[in-house]
Amino acid sequence: MTIEPESSNLSGETPGGTPAEAAASLPPSPVSPAASEPVVADTIAAEVPEVEEEIEEEPEVDLPFAEPLEFIDETAGDGDLKYEWFILKVQVNREDGIKDALMRKVKMEGLERYFKEVVVPTEDVAEFTKTGKRRVVKRKIYPGYILVNMSVNDETWFIVRETPGIGDFTGAGGKPSPMEPKDVERILRSSKAIEDEGTQVKTAIPFKIGDKVRVKEGNFQNFEGDIDQIDEAHGRVRVVITIFNRATPVEMEHWNIEKL
Repeated sequence: MTIEPESSNLSGETPGGTPAEAAASLPPSPVSPAASEPVVADTIAAEVPEVEEEIEEEPEVDLPFAEPLEFIDETAGDGDLKYEWFILKVQVNREDGIKDALMRKVKMEGLERYFKEVVVPTEDVAEFTKTGKRRVVKRKIYPGYILVNMSVNDETWFIVRETPGIGDFTGAGGKPSPMEPKDVERILRSSKAIEDEGTQVKTAIPFKIGDKVRVKEGNFQNFEGDIDQIDEAHGRVRVVITIFNRATPVEMEHWNIEKL
């Protein structure tokens, strides 16, 4: 029995066709995702030029011009400045201290030439002690107010309003309104800023006409009556009391009576 050997493939062909056909028949080799994606981000960024952001400027708006009170003219002489009297509202019972504080601030700022005088309106009145001793004291005519003689401009107006204790100038809407000369003269005369030898010192009498009082010492002690006359120059009052059913006016020192 003769065994025939298997025939070899002398043509170089692989089973099932040519090498190209065999390669085509094989499954595709796996490819990583990173290698399969095209890298285009850096390329696009390099190709696109940078564009500067344009900022649109807003058009200028003309604001209304606030006219100042008056510009300070350093070249103006003292004779060219306009001085007027003004009333300032201040805290009650602090008038003298606020006056001193304002003058100190004016001196520190070097504005003395714009301020002539600051006055706390007072008048001289005589008081009597319980022992009858007379003494003259100053009494404020307008508590809560002081007077200032000054030249008003932006800087002087500011320094007055910034002084602690000062409220504002008297006038419409806080705008300084100067006083009438006749009113200034009357107040200054009362406060002894203008000497007047003919003026008598008033007496501070805590009563008024029509008050019902009782005599607390003297010849008519414990009598009651009504005040019908007050003598401030001498500190005396006249009281109408009833004696023997008749109304009789009697003059006495005002400290001899007390109010009912």
